[in-house]
Amino acid sequence: MTSVLPEFPLPRATGCPFDPPPALREMQQEGPLARVRLADGTEAWLVTRYADQRAVLGDPRVSSDVDHPGYPSGAPRPPGGTKMGFILMDDPEHARLRRMVTGSFAVKRVEAMRPAVQGIVDDLIDAMLAGPNPVDLVEAFALPVPSLVICDLLGVPYADHDLFQRNSKTLIRRSAAPEERMAAGRALHEYLDELMGDKLAAPGDDLLSQLAGRVHTGQLTRQDAAQIGVLLLIAGHETTANMIALGTLTLLEHPDQLAVLRESDDPKLVASAVEELLRYLNITHNGRRRVALADLEIAGQPIRAGEGLIMANDIGNRDPSAFDDPDRLDLTRNARHHVAFGFGVHQCLGQPLARMELQVVYSTLYRRIPTLRLATSVDQVPFKHDGAVYGVYELPVTW
Repeated sequence: MTSVLPEFPLPRATGCPFDPPPALREMQQEGPLARVRLADGTEAWLVTRYADQRAVLGDPRVSSDVDHPGYPSGAPRPPGGTKMGFILMDDPEHARLRRMVTGSFAVKRVEAMRPAVQGIVDDLIDAMLAGPNPVDLVEAFALPVPSLVICDLLGVPYADHDLFQRNSKTLIRRSAAPEERMAAGRALHEYLDELMGDKLAAPGDDLLSQLAGRVHTGQLTRQDAAQIGVLLLIAGHETTANMIALGTLTLLEHPDQLAVLRESDDPKLVASAVEELLRYLNITHNGRRRVALADLEIAGQPIRAGEGLIMANDIGNRDPSAFDDPDRLDLTRNARHHVAFGFGVHQCLGQPLARMELQVVYSTLYRRIPTLRLATSVDQVPFKHDGAVYGVYELPVTW
């Protein structure tokens, strides 16, 4: 009798919103790989252990190309759908396109942005303190911070934030119908294409204008430039916004750790806290997906060319062989080697910017509002179980 494979992504346990699904822990304990079924009925290998995940993510014999046969997307891509920029491509095209924008996310460039980000954070906190109480932290703070930052970097008018935030949410919501996602993707592409036209006509000092320059020289098509803009705009605000809100809720539920962070002015501790929260929470909770280009072996298990691989980074970051007492939140832990940003050539391009933004937020919000607390019970907070990016839809807080 054939056993029924578990369907991935797996559900989290009721009352444990910060922890990976219990079934992932069981799989990790049972062995390094497990077979899972995806929503479209296809099967893939789930890689559960930290060391194996890094090995696969760094292996050139696996592909990130969503169009490659066997890629474990879990759902067919709609006809005429475009790839999400270069992240779903392989080298050399991936590397060629990525190099065009890498400089804007270099550590030195990002550090020069820190005072401006500090100003954005302080202004939003001032507005919160002067406004209604209680307030939804997502709407008032967590979403505006990275949206303002990425808009400034790209050269996107923040006045259009309703348009790109609404369509971004639809695009990454697993429960959205394919036609809804396709319409959202088309709306975002049309919006960025129109902006690209503006930059081609009158370039400014921003990243979209740099891409427009590549279009002028024939290094990029206008369509590819617009699609890179879509990728950077979505990734630049959605992930960090969810990390701000979910990290805040986590700290409110761990008051001893919140006190450690709030009462310290040591930048090294703040940086450590950011890394630990990234490890502990893992908002990219659907795994990093690849397909084998050749026959290979992972932890003694033969993998055939064309078989899908999913690196469950949330349980990888809770692997006891990589992190002592991994289910405990410890802001003083050295967690910098986590895989929240991936690993290898496809690791997150924007991680220096995300780290800096989170450092500014986590070192400012709780010191300026030391009595910040939930305005509801945690079981009433709506979590994004149906999203490609995990977080909360809203976070009512008071002080």
